[in-house]
Amino acid sequence: MKNTIAVLALSAFFTFSACKKSETTNLTTNEETQAEQFSVDSVKVNDSIKLNDSLTIKYSSKMLVFPSIKDKKLLDSIYFGDKNVQDFSKNGIQSLLEKNKNEYFNSIKKDSKDWISDMKFAQEWYSDLGMDLKSNSNDYLHIQYSWASYEGGAHDNYGFSERVFDVKNNKKVELKDITSMPKDKLEALLMKNVNKMNGGASDDKGEINNSDMLLVEVIPATGNFYFDDKNLYFHYSPYEITAFAAGDITIPVSWQDLAGTLTPQFKERMKFK
Repeated sequence: MKNTIAVLALSAFFTFSACKKSETTNLTTNEETQAEQFSVDSVKVNDSIKLNDSLTIKYSSKMLVFPSIKDKKLLDSIYFGDKNVQDFSKNGIQSLLEKNKNEYFNSIKKDSKDWISDMKFAQEWYSDLGMDLKSNSNDYLHIQYSWASYEGGAHDNYGFSERVFDVKNNKKVELKDITSMPKDKLEALLMKNVNKMNGGASDDKGEINNSDMLLVEVIPATGNFYFDDKNLYFHYSPYEITAFAAGDITIPVSWQDLAGTLTPQFKERMKFK
């Protein structure tokens, strides 16, 4: 009888241990699966050539790679700036950057034949393209695209494009997905808030307000936006709404300003009460 009880007890122990091991294994698997749900990598190209004693050309480019994103429509939207992207793997993006670099160098070489001998002083021209992950929260992926270049003239030029992607529904986020506020009312808020984040321009009297450098009478509510838990932000490149000296301008619109117009789906995803 004692032997029978011992066998039953031992059997129960192994059964309990097996269940615990299974639970632990499942937990570990679930954690690993969650960790693998989103991953990001990047590729870069950085090179230069010297056409003659007067002109050096530099090219740099960085692109992100998303191994865990499989939806082609979403990937096409993420790489909207280059319609030649067909292979979204790391090797594919790297090959594309090399191709773009060679095309840029060859273009400058070809165009410079008629005027390069007339250059009177040494110059360094460049093209710089960037793609940076700014945030990944609540299944919203915010990517900032940037460009800067100089090919002669008084100064270089640069600009930004902000895009937010809904990786849960595989699409780019539009303003209508966030708020139902009419465009004219939103644009009135942009004008009201234009000086909340100054671009950094100054003179001998101190900082210059963005509003003092406006080139437009109405600040457009464009698709160049992003957001966090405090504000919706609209980003404007030089010359878009202000003079170049003002720099790039970011205008915040608080969620309080948009109260009553936020879509239920957006409020739920952002965990707004």
